[in-house]
Amino acid sequence: MQTTSKLHPGQPFVPVRFKRLDGEDFEFGAAGSWQALFVLRGQHCPICKSYLGEIEQRRAAFAELGVSLAAVSADSQAQTRALAQPAQPGFPMLYGMDEATMRTLGLYVSQPRSAQETDHVFPEPALFVVNPEGALHLVDVANAPFLRPDLDRLLGGLRFVIQNQYPIRGTRR
Repeated sequence: MQTTSKLHPGQPFVPVRFKRLDGEDFEFGAAGSWQALFVLRGQHCPICKSYLGEIEQRRAAFAELGVSLAAVSADSQAQTRALAQPAQPGFPMLYGMDEATMRTLGLYVSQPRSAQETDHVFPEPALFVVNPEGALHLVDVANAPFLRPDLDRLLGGLRFVIQNQYPIRGTRR
């Protein structure tokens, strides 16, 4: 059995590259601005589809805080297009996350229950928020599809963190 590493809040986030639906590569995690990366299970997950729509509905609120958004899955380009189609997100949709990257990010990885579910291993949901210094400021890693951050609470928390220069929490090892 392979092990999963655990990222710790406050550590420098090593930028990761993904393929973007528009064909360009996308790098997440470099210093310079607030960034949020939502990890999705993929096109086979109905909760991911609705959550993606909820993120899109709040995109302007994230932008007001200066937080750029992206979402990634292990899906193929075609599967990611199908996932994105209902929500039409105005932020980068990334695809093709490999298992090595899933493990590097400390994600829980699931095997499909059948070929009807999907055709590849996939990550369970997660959220990574990197601050302008390039440090991991907030992290939420789940092992089941229904465990995801409440987006309104997340926005309120980010507003507080940014406006009050609230320190990174959970750094004691």
